[in-house]
Amino acid sequence: MKKSIIYIVLLAIIGVIVFVPGIRKYLQDQFFPVATIENAVHVSEEDYDIELKGINTPDTNLKNFKNKAVFLNFWGTWCPPCRKEWPSIQKLYDSRKGNVDFVLIAMNDKEDAVRKFLEENKYNVPVYIAQSPISEKILPKAFPTTFLLDKTGRIIIKEDAYRDWNTETVHQFIDNIIK
Repeated sequence: MKKSIIYIVLLAIIGVIVFVPGIRKYLQDQFFPVATIENAVHVSEEDYDIELKGINTPDTNLKNFKNKAVFLNFWGTWCPPCRKEWPSIQKLYDSRKGNVDFVLIAMNDKEDAVRKFLEENKYNVPVYIAQSPISEKILPKAFPTTFLLDKTGRIIIKEDAYRDWNTETVHQFIDNIIK
């Protein structure tokens, strides 16, 4: 009798998972969080339209990086985790700048503070300050926030925290998205 009840409960749970799409999708996202191409978030043409004042590079617009692989990082000199990840970003830039465009946007920062930080640490990764609104799709909620975008604007990686960017995994992602 107990076995029958257990089997019935298990069949009911499996039935709910199989036949209720919302639950199936929720469980799939929880246990298999691999972004598929169909479900991946893309940065639209409007999202790319951000005027950028260059700090150690010429002024530009983010839309000039459309159809290119982009390492897009939002950071601030006032942010300890942002400062902590800079050495790994510089190393990644030194080894992969020919394969991906780097756009680091200083947020809530004064231009002088950013220049001083870059000069003191001898960083030469392209840094900008946004001069126009940033789309909600890529506007950071935490710092640092980094996106790795492929040539179609698909978000391959989104990281809302400190990360060591000079790893073999990141190098492989970059090598694969430029193909």
